[in-house]
Amino acid sequence: MMGSTSEPNGCPLTALRYIAQSYNHADSEASALRLVLTLNPHWDGPANNIEFVRFTDGITNTLLKIINRKPGLTEEQIDNEAVLMRAYGNHTEILIDREREMKSHALLASYGLAPSLLARFQNGLLYRFIRGRPATHEDLVTASIWRGVARRLGQWHAVLPVRGAAAPAQSEVENAFLNSVDVHPSKQDIDFPLIKPRRSGPNMWAVLQKWILALPSATDEQRKRRLGLQKELEWAVSELDDGKGIGEDGLVFAHCDLLCANVIAVPSADAPVTSAGEPTATVQFIDYEYATPSPAAFDIANHFAEWGGYDCDYNMMPTRAVRRQFLTEYVRSYTQHKGLPELSQKEIIDRLYEDVDRFRGIPGLYWGIWALIQAQISQIDFDYASYAETRLGEYYAWRRELDGGRAKANEEMPLRERRWAQEV
Repeated sequence: MMGSTSEPNGCPLTALRYIAQSYNHADSEASALRLVLTLNPHWDGPANNIEFVRFTDGITNTLLKIINRKPGLTEEQIDNEAVLMRAYGNHTEILIDREREMKSHALLASYGLAPSLLARFQNGLLYRFIRGRPATHEDLVTASIWRGVARRLGQWHAVLPVRGAAAPAQSEVENAFLNSVDVHPSKQDIDFPLIKPRRSGPNMWAVLQKWILALPSATDEQRKRRLGLQKELEWAVSELDDGKGIGEDGLVFAHCDLLCANVIAVPSADAPVTSAGEPTATVQFIDYEYATPSPAAFDIANHFAEWGGYDCDYNMMPTRAVRRQFLTEYVRSYTQHKGLPELSQKEIIDRLYEDVDRFRGIPGLYWGIWALIQAQISQIDFDYASYAETRLGEYYAWRRELDGGRAKANEEMPLRERRWAQEV
């Protein structure tokens, strides 16, 4: 697909073209045009008609679709030659390991689960376009879409090797301080021991540790909050990082950011149906910035958390019955792609149902910490500070359900927890 030379982890990156240019946010179309003409010099000249379509659903990057609307071509033919340009947001390297993102994309493409990479440039990637429509958070609660998501996610977790995210010489936790030197100029800032996940190398626990190290710590209040979040992470790792989930040593290669805009409903003439004849959309997943080994239950619980959208509308959260239906579709796909007997499906569904319930508060901790960092570094017009408090509020509400604090205080159960506990 991109040449036969491969990285040790199986990602064919060495043949990927590098363009020694960068995208300039202040001179968007001109810099994007230079990039695409370097990639496709045959697009230059009067017979070509290059257009730019800006996608604005992401809140950390610039994403442009670049098309050549030559006379006589159909929309499908134009889309088949279209190029997507992803340019990284300012300072996002604090949150995202761009080398790992590129390796993840190449790994996924090698399994037919991502569009082909075309080239990388100084601050981004160029790759093929997937025809389809980005989902809305209202789509995510639509049965045909969530069945499609469940099936695709089951395939991801079954076929992608965890070793696809090869461990560096130092584990990501051990190297986390070095990766956040822009934020922390002195090791004296670190006044707590780092967590030690069961598995070394990239994983979602290590990502969380790196993010906590990147939190601001200039004031006593900031240091106190960071220490409090570190203690929550220590507790979560001790409770949940047990290696008992499905996959390899309790981990699968996970997307970790399945919000609505990263789910693409693909046009399909022969859309699949369930055994009961229920329609199922064909979907693909895009944007692999946060993809890393993770418990399957985290990836699924994180997706469920996104059913409420950026506005966190907890009325949209899946009930017990819907979660079990989703997991039934997921496990059918997982066992099929894994080559496991159908007899094992009910046992896996039951175990996953409990695991997803155990992880339901962790997405709030994950994205709450992420948003605290974004509130410091992002130039995008989005209220990250308020979003951080909302997401961390989900986590702490879940913890109060677990330890009985909410019931002891005789307080009403929060809407998110109430909806999660609802049967139908």
